[in-house]
This record gives sequence, C-alpha cells and structure tokens, in this order.
Amino acid sequence: MSIVVDNTPVVSTEADEFYTGPTADFFSYHDLLTPEEQQLVAEARAVFEREVRPVVAEHWNNETFPFEIIPVLTALNLVELCARGNNFLLHGFMTLELSRVDASISTFVGVHSGLFAAAIAQLGTDDQRERYLADAISLRKIGAFALTEPEHGSDVSRNMETTATRTGDSWTLNGVKRWIGSGTFAANVLIWARDTADDQIKGFIVSSALAGFTAEKIENKIALRIVQNATITLENVVVAERDRLPGATSFRDTNRLLTNSRVWVGWQTVGLQFAAYDCALRYALERQQFNKPIASFQLVQEKLVRMLENATTSLGTMVRIAQLQQAGTLRPEHAAMAKASSSARMRESVALGRSVLGGNGISTDFGMARIFADAEALYTYEGSYEINTLVVGRAITGISAFQ
Repeated sequence: MSIVVDNTPVVSTEADEFYTGPTADFFSYHDLLTPEEQQLVAEARAVFEREVRPVVAEHWNNETFPFEIIPVLTALNLVELCARGNNFLLHGFMTLELSRVDASISTFVGVHSGLFAAAIAQLGTDDQRERYLADAISLRKIGAFALTEPEHGSDVSRNMETTATRTGDSWTLNGVKRWIGSGTFAANVLIWARDTADDQIKGFIVSSALAGFTAEKIENKIALRIVQNATITLENVVVAERDRLPGATSFRDTNRLLTNSRVWVGWQTVGLQFAAYDCALRYALERQQFNKPIASFQLVQEKLVRMLENATTSLGTMVRIAQLQQAGTLRPEHAAMAKASSSARMRESVALGRSVLGGNGISTDFGMARIFADAEALYTYEGSYEINTLVVGRAITGISAFQ
C-alpha cells in the first residue's frame, strides 16, 4: 500500500496566531537539558510552529491526515530518538512540544516510533531490524500497532480473540483489531495474537498488502480526528515465521512496550496543558469586556493559575519519570501513576481553558476547542485513568482488583 503525498497547502482556520508569551514551564525544568539539547528542542519547536501548526486545524475538521508534513518530521529524526531510547528527557520534551502544537500528530509519531519501531528495535531479530528499521526511521513506510479488539481493551491480555496458528515456517492469523492508529494507510502493522498451541500472546510484523488483510476507517470521532484509526480484519492472513517477533513470547513482553508508551502519553498530557494555558492566557490578555482585558478579572486569573499549577506539577512528574527511565529503574506502576495523574490534571486544565474562552471555546475557529476535545482521547488511551490507578493500587497493596 503506497502513500501519495498531496503538496497542496492547507490553511489553518484558527482565528489568531498562537500565543508566544510566558511559558508554562514555570519552574524552568527545561534547564535540566544540556545547552545542546535545549537548542534541539528550540529548533524543533520552531519547525512545529512553522510547518505543522498552519495545517492541522483544517485537517482536524475534515478528519484527514497531512501527509505533506511527513518530510518535516523525518528531518527532525524523531523516530530514531524514540526507538533507540537513550535520551529519555530530550525525547519527553520533544513529545511535549509536538503535542503542544497538535495531539494527533504527536500520537501518529508516538505510535509509529514508540510502539512499532521500538518493538522491532527491542524485540526483533537482526534480520528484522535490517529489513524494517531504516524505512521506519525515515518514515518511508509507516507502521501501526494492533493490540486492542472490538470487545477487548483493558482485558485484552487475558481475553484476546485474535489467533495465530503455526504450520511449518508460517503462521495463519485470524481476528479483528480496533482503534488502530494509522491503520488505514500503514504499510506494516504489528499484530498481537494468541498462539493456539501454547495460549501465549505473540507479535507479528504484517504487511497490509497481504491477502486477507483489510482496514476500515473509524468515522465520526470527536477527538484526535487527524489520526486515521481503523478496524483491521484478518481472514486467514499468512505470515512468515521470520516476521514473528522472537522477543515477544507472552503479554509480559508486550507490557514492556506499553509501560514506555504510557510515559510518552504522559508527556502528551503536559503538552496539551501547555497548549491550553498558552491559548487561554493569550485570549485573556486580548479579549476585552467591560472596557478592559478579561485577564484583569480575579476569577479568570484564578483559572489561569490553576492551569499553570496543573501543568507545572505534571511536568515535574514526567521529568522524574524520565530520570527513572534513564537509570533503568522505571516500574510499570510508576508509568501508570504518571499517566493517570497527569491525564486527570490535563482534563481539568482544558476544561478551565475552554471556560476562559466562553462561547468561543466551543468553536474550532479557535484552538481551544481542538485541545479540549483531544484531551478526552488522551485521558482514555494507553490505559484509562481507572485501569492505571488499579495498576498502582495493586503495587501498593499487593492485591489485584482485576480478578
């Protein structure tokens, strides 16, 4: 399946230029980066603002994907930065900055790099890395990650219905996957299926061009509308043994990837909080009521400060998570708490920001409406708030609430 890039420019419908005033990084966590890393983040921020922001509003409204920005993302080397996993704080700030511009594009990069490419890098063979990673890192071929199913999300580890049956040097896959980001145009999809022989969950790199593979776009979403989520159906899809990930022999191996993916979603929630704060502060300073800016009103200032408190607290949490990743001491419950707490604060922040904009806060002519809607997806995916709290609860009590 090939992608044809349309170079026709798409003009943003957002009413005003993005606010570039005081940063939401109130405690200057950015200073923990080296000067060279700070420069890389600054350069990426400039590219995101110049090349990505102008196109996303119209694509979000139309539920289309801006293929024209793929070369821009490739030039920043974001996929390799994530896949090699040796500078977690820098990667976190890059995720923050891209999410601050648009959560859908950040999700596209996160799924492709943090789930598809990282899985091959960490769990694949030398042959698989040689065959797939160069195209993945360059974004010449897009990858997707297919775990969840129509009837199984939180309980997919125990009740996965997609099956894989081995015959000689090949496997036959059958089942349905749902909510698969980039699933409509991905060249390769990492399919997770239950081995009918040993009942363990295994991973397979599946070409979307194989017979029996179909992908149908999920329509009418209210969040992450740029992300092309798909329902993928597998009907006797035959996959070679050389495309099975040998490092994934049970769901425990899959969970290693999910732990790191919860971390980058945590950084996304910070990015959305920064975006909401910037948008609300800009609007409050410019919007005049009763012959003065609404930023002069006590109630508006209180909302802005609460948003800043939430963003600052969430950023501090994610910085510590990056330090744990770097030290090799991050545990699943750490990632779960970070994702749960940051997404809860994000949900409050975007609601406060939407209220600062009043009626304009529900119009997609203003950036806040998109931020507000996208936050709902981040609150739910990569483990809902409730499931992540139960992961932490199990760690602190020794009792699983899942049974």
